[in-house]
Amino acid sequence: MMSADPITEDVVALLGRIFDRYVASYEGAAAAQGLTPVQAKVLAALDEPLPMHRIAEKLKSERSNVTGIIDRLEARGLVERRPGERDRRIKNIVATPEGAGLARNFRQALGFAAEPLAGLTPEERLRLRELLTRMVDAEA
Repeated sequence: MMSADPITEDVVALLGRIFDRYVASYEGAAAAQGLTPVQAKVLAALDEPLPMHRIAEKLKSERSNVTGIIDRLEARGLVERRPGERDRRIKNIVATPEGAGLARNFRQALGFAAEPLAGLTPEERLRLRELLTRMVDAEA
C-alpha cells in the first residue's frame, strides 16, 4: 500500500479529530438524558413508528441486540410496542411522549456539529456538504 501524500494525511487526521469530538459530544448528550448512546440513537430514529427489523438496519445491528435495547427503553416508559396497522403480527416501536421529549432534548444538546459550522459562510457549508456527500457516495 502506498503512503498518502501530506495533504491526505492531514485530512484523515482532521476527520479523526472531528469524529472523536462528535463521539464525545454524542455520548455526553446521551448521558445528560440518562441514556446510553445506542438508546439515544434508537429514540432519535423514532420520528415515526418502526418495526424492529428497520431499527436493526438503522443501527447496523442484529435484531436480537435491538430487542434488548427496546426492552430497556420500554421498561423506562420511553417506547412502546404497537401492532402494525396492516399486519398485526408486526410490532412497531413508537416513542412515548416522554421518549419523544428525551429524543428532542438529546438532539438539541448535540451542539458540537453546529458550533464549528457556525464559523463557515453559507457557501462554505454548502461546498463542505457537497464534498462530504461525494466522499460518502464514493464509498457505496
